[in-house]
Amino acid sequence: MTKASFLERLPIIAILFLLIFIIFARTGESVHGQVTQLGTYLWDDYFVLRGDIPEPKCNPNIDIQQRLDKLEAEAGASAGDFDLFDEEFDRASAQSSLENQLHQCQRAHARAAEFRDKVTPSLLVFSAIEHKFSEASIFSTDKQTVLLLALLFISAAVATMQRHHIGFRPMVAKLDFQISLTLQFIANTALAVSAWKFRSNIMASEIQTSNPEIVNGMAVGATILALLSLKELFSMPKDAPRGGTLGRALLSVPLYTFVMLLFAFIVIVNQGNLAGLSLYFSAFFDQSGTYIDIALYLWCGMLLKQTQLGERVFSLFTPWRLPPEVLAFVAIAVMALPTAYTGASSIIILAMGAVVYRELRKVGTRRQLALATTAMSGSSGIVLSPCLIVIIVAILNKEVVTDDLFYWGVRVFLLTGVVFLFYAMITRKDPLKIAPISEALPKTLRHARPLMSYVIIFFLVASAYFWVLDARLDQFSAPIILPVIIFWMIVFERLLTKEKPLYDEPERIPTLPGALTKSMTDASIHIGGLLMLMSTFMIITSLGGEAVSATFLYDIESPYLIMGALMLMFVLIGMFMESMAAVGLVSLAIAPIAYQQGINPIHFWMTCLVALELGYLSPPVALSHIFTRQVVGEEEAVAASKEGDTFYYRHERLFLPLLVMGTTLLIVGFGPMIYGIGN
Repeated sequence: MTKASFLERLPIIAILFLLIFIIFARTGESVHGQVTQLGTYLWDDYFVLRGDIPEPKCNPNIDIQQRLDKLEAEAGASAGDFDLFDEEFDRASAQSSLENQLHQCQRAHARAAEFRDKVTPSLLVFSAIEHKFSEASIFSTDKQTVLLLALLFISAAVATMQRHHIGFRPMVAKLDFQISLTLQFIANTALAVSAWKFRSNIMASEIQTSNPEIVNGMAVGATILALLSLKELFSMPKDAPRGGTLGRALLSVPLYTFVMLLFAFIVIVNQGNLAGLSLYFSAFFDQSGTYIDIALYLWCGMLLKQTQLGERVFSLFTPWRLPPEVLAFVAIAVMALPTAYTGASSIIILAMGAVVYRELRKVGTRRQLALATTAMSGSSGIVLSPCLIVIIVAILNKEVVTDDLFYWGVRVFLLTGVVFLFYAMITRKDPLKIAPISEALPKTLRHARPLMSYVIIFFLVASAYFWVLDARLDQFSAPIILPVIIFWMIVFERLLTKEKPLYDEPERIPTLPGALTKSMTDASIHIGGLLMLMSTFMIITSLGGEAVSATFLYDIESPYLIMGALMLMFVLIGMFMESMAAVGLVSLAIAPIAYQQGINPIHFWMTCLVALELGYLSPPVALSHIFTRQVVGEEEAVAASKEGDTFYYRHERLFLPLLVMGTTLLIVGFGPMIYGIGN
């Protein structure tokens, strides 16, 4: 490995170690609890023995007669002029009390000596190990903001060097590189200057900040990103074609750059607050644990790309020769569960979108339909338990509880599936014919056998966490357990199984080290692109009511008009904001007003979540389609644009999701009001 190659891989190695440390540190919480229980089983009084044994301060060899003489002398000397109330010194009672105290003291010393005798070298080693797990767990909890800070800027640096930030189009022509990298440099410089000003204000203030590492880290990290953008500007690919257009070049500018420049203008130029941009940006670190989970989920997706699991699952359906539209419906249904665990459609598209698209294309699904399905792969599962977005809604809004949201979420999910199947059927190209059961079922059962190995690995690892560490697989532990499960699946495929892949996949590396390296490289790029986008969107949430105002709802009396206005606002927010930032903004600026106007909170949030998904699928931004383009590649997207014999089929990737989510939104928004449900 050359020095240049090593320096390029160094940030990726750093991200790998960060994620592994986070997994081990969070696992350390469960390990520490179980190790402590084991200690109590192996040694009596382990909780005393594991620490410094307290030494009694009393004297176990006191001379009682000498002490009595002294007390009697002190009692006689203290007799004053009021002899009427004086009593003679009761030597017998004092002796009884001293004897009792001496007995207690001697017992305490004997107990301490007994504890010291129990402290063996093996106990000291065991206790030291337990303390290390405790320290790692405490560190990962206390320093989550520092870990996210490092993860954000290191991965953003990787995305910058790889020229892979999230945007409408990749940089191709020389003009694309010039415009995109120049604007990135300006945006990063604005954040850096703001962060240094913020740091200067804090240093000059007498008020101590609770997180100085965030201020310092933002200043250093943003400065490094600005310098990297400048370096990339002066080291453009020599083979980049000349020419290009300004419009095409602007489409290659990363989305985070547009958002950063917009709010740099609002906060720095319009409001005259140089430090304000970094202050609003720092709100991103208030939910450090959530965004670290996102990074872990993205790594899960990249690990999953290195397995045969996706093709094995889809191989269950290929013998039935299902029409592409029905297979797309199956893909939407299958992806609902991982979406519920990851918590956002953007995460599931980046993490598993490539797998969905690849498997649909392998069985002959047309590109436009495959792109539409991939973009929608996370849209239906966000309302299912244990989706993190729904939990955040319940945390930010005391008017709703997760049980009610998930109860109605299941019904919204089923409605979305039915609507998708309806439109898929009326727009299908092929006749609705499937293979005979006698022909398809034996093949499906034969394809199911290799899948059993993956099921066994899943249950073995999940059971090990449950029985050994008392950790259940839920929305809180999933980011930690799932990478471990998929890692062992890769180990099984590379080292143990004799089953050959159903087809060759260029991106799947046949060796274990190669597969892990490839997954981490891909994950680093996607983590940098998505976290940087999320962090800049958080500026809008921090601005709150200054960015979005819903006070006009007070002037509307009709509940139908109020709901229509809310739906429009939600869709517009979804067009330009990522889901977690959008939920924060809606909770702050819109929800209280809607509640006061008589909108049922459960109805409000079910409508909001569906409308946000419609916004993510709607031009001009269409975040879900941008993420899809990011994972399937520019070549596939261009090839899809050339397919289709009618206007609808040439733009099916846009029309089908809009029809499905638009219809679902109308039913969810107005249906309960028409039938009086929830009132």
